[in-house]
Amino acid sequence: MKLKDKTVVVTGASSGMGREIALRFAKEGANVLAVARRADRLNQLVEDTKDFDGKIIAYSADVTDKDKVESMIDEAIKQFGKLDVLVNNAGIMDDMSGVGDINDEMFDKVFDINVKSALYSMRKAVKYFEEVGGGNIINVASIGGLHGGIAGATYTASKHAVVGLTKNTAFMYAMKNIRCNAICPGGVATEIATGDFMQKINQEGAARTGIGLALNPKYGMPNDIANVAVFLASDESGFINGQCIQVDGGWSAYM
Repeated sequence: MKLKDKTVVVTGASSGMGREIALRFAKEGANVLAVARRADRLNQLVEDTKDFDGKIIAYSADVTDKDKVESMIDEAIKQFGKLDVLVNNAGIMDDMSGVGDINDEMFDKVFDINVKSALYSMRKAVKYFEEVGGGNIINVASIGGLHGGIAGATYTASKHAVVGLTKNTAFMYAMKNIRCNAICPGGVATEIATGDFMQKINQEGAARTGIGLALNPKYGMPNDIANVAVFLASDESGFINGQCIQVDGGWSAYM
């Protein structure tokens, strides 16, 4: 087991990549605080993994609530006695709008979930990791945070911000044995495309980004992302820091 006795917090754990990451971590022996809004789905995740070597505890929270995000770090330490790995996975998509059509409500909500929630949890976790002599942060960004033509301006900007936070944190805290890397998925079969803003898609933006989307050779599955997360959370990746690993089936090779 690659993650035996590690304690991990995973956000956005009720579905998609976050659920698969939490499940795989528990299968590899980790104790996991699974964080999301939908308590019923979290409880089902706990039930589905009850016979695994690791243990999952459900923690229902809105990641846009700073106090809740900070409390999840405290809760993991309370429940399991420590924290080794933080996985910031929670995220939403925009409506494919270019910058001229961005509305403030969408911009604020996407940044609240995709960026500010990661900032809140990283800030809290880093303070703890400094005290105990090290730790590991894994952010889920996107190839949209490395390339500009496959999503709307808001989502793209938010994922660029996550990439920036990742690289800066890796450099700033490397001497304190704190690692920070990002997984940058391409197209993955999750619920992200069913989000509120995707139901009112900007047709002009969608037509333009469709040029980039058409280059995607295939879609991945949540377990493809979980495989990389397990590696980054394990001691096998101990010399990897500040990297943004593209997991996209070759999509970005065209860009």
